[in-house]
Amino acid sequence: MSGDSGAGDGLDPATRLVLAGRRPEWTDALVNPPVWRGSTVLYGSVAEMRARQHDTHHKLYYGRRGTPTQWALADALTALEPGAAGTLLYPSGVAAIAAALMSVLSAGDELLMVDSAYEPTRSLCDGLLARMGIVTRYYDPLVGGGIAELIGPRTRAIFLESPGSLTFEVQDVPAIVAVARAHGITTLIDNSWATPLFLPALALGVDLSILSCTKYVVGHSDALLGSVTAAPGRWQALRQASYQLGQHVGPDDAWLGLRGLRTLGVRLAAHRDNGLRVARWLAEQPEVAAVLHPGLPGCPGHDLFARDFRGASGLFSFVLAGGDDAARVALIDGLKLFGIGYSWGGFESLAIPADPQSLRTATRFAAAGPLVRLHVGLEDPGDLIADLAAGLARFRALRDGSAHQP
Repeated sequence: MSGDSGAGDGLDPATRLVLAGRRPEWTDALVNPPVWRGSTVLYGSVAEMRARQHDTHHKLYYGRRGTPTQWALADALTALEPGAAGTLLYPSGVAAIAAALMSVLSAGDELLMVDSAYEPTRSLCDGLLARMGIVTRYYDPLVGGGIAELIGPRTRAIFLESPGSLTFEVQDVPAIVAVARAHGITTLIDNSWATPLFLPALALGVDLSILSCTKYVVGHSDALLGSVTAAPGRWQALRQASYQLGQHVGPDDAWLGLRGLRTLGVRLAAHRDNGLRVARWLAEQPEVAAVLHPGLPGCPGHDLFARDFRGASGLFSFVLAGGDDAARVALIDGLKLFGIGYSWGGFESLAIPADPQSLRTATRFAAAGPLVRLHVGLEDPGDLIADLAAGLARFRALRDGSAHQP
């Protein structure tokens, strides 16, 4: 869908967010590309139809290959990763992960998957990939350069997610990439938490950078979307696999993603600031045993975060000091400003119970109490803190009351 950024070199990411994907042939006199809907493309002659088969890039061929609406978003995402060969779009983040892995792996291959990965990623590995004869070995997210000891003769890919889902361990991406390159192994990263604005994955040497654009790119909780941006050596294989799988994004969803992308920089900055303020407040509360936020010194891999990342998003977890699930539910159910729902990255704050213990196989997660995952949105952080203070009071009352029961 995209083979060059169209934004020029040497530009700050904030400028790329505004300019990228706005080719004059796609926008005419409009600021934003319009929504181009269509399946069948008509040709002036059979000769023209046959000629087009050899070059469908950024040319109308058939609706599944895209229109300027999809190309504009793909171009803009490519522009955020200088040096990238191109970006493909998918109907969800999980679809993007699946297509990226399918472009790399074949029957008999081995995949090294980070143990803190997003649960649907594990399900894909343990289900579809296993049925295809692809072996997945899970590794400690903090292994760093020690991953060299896990590489076997059939290892073809290493999948990273930094920070990790639910528990937010930060990986040593450069060290893992260096080992992978020395062995001719492809690296993939789920970069949805940071986006390229806060973690320039391809600049760190990663081959395939995956986003659940449903989250911060769309930014308004009203569309499902995914993307994979490829380094030059992986672009053709990714494009071929995606076309063979029939992956396609409707122009309306692509337009929503492009609309959201334009304000990604200012929104991420607000999520970062609000999230850090709430996280620091939580870290001082006696009802909280730990705050798992990469921007705080106590989070595993914080030094790596300070070295590699340009900022933090609004998603993190905190561990309650004791108590049980009922006390955790009382905290969450009574919140007035935090919705209870899956996903994140929209303008609204969310809170859900999280139980990573059952999702680990290579490492063990142990905590002093139940875990709560927060997405801190764009509301006033003082209001969010007041809401959480009331929630912690409900938790404390139930926890301490239960502790006194005979």
